Amino acid sequence: MLQRLFIFLLLFLILPDIYLYLRFIVRLTTKRWLRILYWIPTTLILAGLVYLVFFANNPFSESHTRDIGWYSVFFLFAAPKLLLALCTVIGIPFHKWLRAPRIPFICTGLTLAVLCIIMILYGSFIGRSQFEVKEVTYSSPRLPQAFDGYRIVQLSDLHIGSWIGNAPDIERMVNLVNAQQPDLIVFTGDLVNHRAKELDGFQEILVRLKAKDGVYSILGNHDYGPYFRWKSKQEQDDNLIDLEQRQAAMGWKLLNNSHSILIQGNDSIALIGVENEGEPPFSQHGDLAGAKAGTDGMFQILLSHNPTHWRREVLPKSDVDLMLAGHTHAMQLQFGSYSPSVYVYPEWGGMYLEGTRGLYVNVGIGYVGLPFRFGAWPEITVLTLRR
Repeated sequence: MLQRLFIFLLLFLILPDIYLYLRFIVRLTTKRWLRILYWIPTTLILAGLVYLVFFANNPFSESHTRDIGWYSVFFLFAAPKLLLALCTVIGIPFHKWLRAPRIPFICTGLTLAVLCIIMILYGSFIGRSQFEVKEVTYSSPRLPQAFDGYRIVQLSDLHIGSWIGNAPDIERMVNLVNAQQPDLIVFTGDLVNHRAKELDGFQEILVRLKAKDGVYSILGNHDYGPYFRWKSKQEQDDNLIDLEQRQAAMGWKLLNNSHSILIQGNDSIALIGVENEGEPPFSQHGDLAGAKAGTDGMFQILLSHNPTHWRREVLPKSDVDLMLAGHTHAMQLQFGSYSPSVYVYPEWGGMYLEGTRGLYVNVGIGYVGLPFRFGAWPEITVLTLRR
């Protein structure tokens, strides 16, 4: 997978560089040192990519999601060049056949390139910790009267290993959550990037998350540790046990294909949680039928990490009223109501309804790979239930 990604990034980096070099640099200067200077950033970034894909050792592989800041530099150089190259290429037929001037296309490319640089810098230094509290309402005539106005805070995709060295940001997140005075807090998977030990130094912060009815969680694909080079299957299994024990020590109630009954006065609803149930190649450990056994007829809220589970099984094979998911991150990039993640996930962020049955997809708190968020700000969802 990394090798395929390397080929894509190589083309993304090299092709615009070659075009712009031949189109502009060789025409603007005959000085050899300036021409060589043009290629230095590309050479350094390419060397970093080669090391990451082919030579990085296991400790680097474990920590790259937080230490790979130079990856932002890759996009800082490559993305603006790609935009400039595309705009000038688009202008070629207009200039050749319609005699349109080239300057407007070049200026458009330069403008987009500058905006792209600003966006990447903002998303890398500010956006990734710009927590956003989203107020959402879900209404259903099936909701018991006592739960009308019940407030649930949903968190997802914390990827705590990406926050090492930034504990104050997680403290700020916890304070924001507690300030919402939730009745319930749910976490919909991907607490870590690879290993349970990433929680060292954060457990004493996360334990301060408080809600009247407690904190419930499920596992996401990263929590099983599939992207780490384990010495043995037993070591991987022990890591998962360690993660489960750490969540219990924080007071989080992990729903592994199980459910809990929430009570308000004389009314009750079922909170159901399944292990990760993703579409291939993501892991499939969910047992929806087993998790909801004994809750028939009740108003049901399902925690399931991957939103594709909703249409694959939840809608056609169950009577679950509301599903809460994460996983997509909105690809950490969003412009208004648009995110490129729509081409991968039909339901990628926000509330989706089929009749009175709903799915809410939280775009997550942390990040994977690129330490960047723009538009898809780290999300704290406050979901209010209404009749």
